[in-house]
Amino acid sequence: MLDPYLDELKAQAEPGRAEGMAAYHKQSREVLGVPNPATNDLTKSWRQSLDVEQRVALARALWDTDIFEARIAAAKLLTQARIKEDAAVWDLLQSWVPDFDSWAIADHACSAISKRLLAAPERLDTVEAWTQSDHMWSRRAALVATLPWAKMNNLKPADQASRERILGWAASYVPDRDWFIQKAIAWWLRDLSKHDAERTRAFLAEHGENMKGFARKEAAKYLKDA
Repeated sequence: MLDPYLDELKAQAEPGRAEGMAAYHKQSREVLGVPNPATNDLTKSWRQSLDVEQRVALARALWDTDIFEARIAAAKLLTQARIKEDAAVWDLLQSWVPDFDSWAIADHACSAISKRLLAAPERLDTVEAWTQSDHMWSRRAALVATLPWAKMNNLKPADQASRERILGWAASYVPDRDWFIQKAIAWWLRDLSKHDAERTRAFLAEHGENMKGFARKEAAKYLKDA
């Protein structure tokens, strides 16, 4: 099943682009040099022509190639709000988390994961386990995949409870000096500040002093009195 789809992806590679992409994304894996819009167009057409079972199979095969654009395509293939029977999709997505080693691949996969979390918020129980992982990218994924809760308005009680739960994870990350972790905290708070400025201020009042300077500044970017 894989070969014709991988051939389609490779056909979109632009001469001379792979080297720059590999350097920018700090990749040691194979990089083809495919622009992101081309990957978007391909995966959109694949989603329209394949059922869920076929998409899961193709996504698994693409991911297992360990080619940079193939992993991104695998994530895009499964990024969809409404999937009627999504257990297999969720199982595959969460199986990828321990493989994360690159922000671009991780962020695309987290976008797909976020759709499945919104579809079934009880899956946050699984995500909470990632916050205790020794794998930095798994810990980071817990915040990146839950960004939709930072962007919600007029929250129902369950969503408010989930938001506070995730902010608890962010607070537990504050002592972590890793740049990517600090960036993830800042990203979550920056998005939250557009929807609940007061809660963002409260977090920063309690924890901001212990965040790295760049993260504290970014988190407060949209707070008028920051």
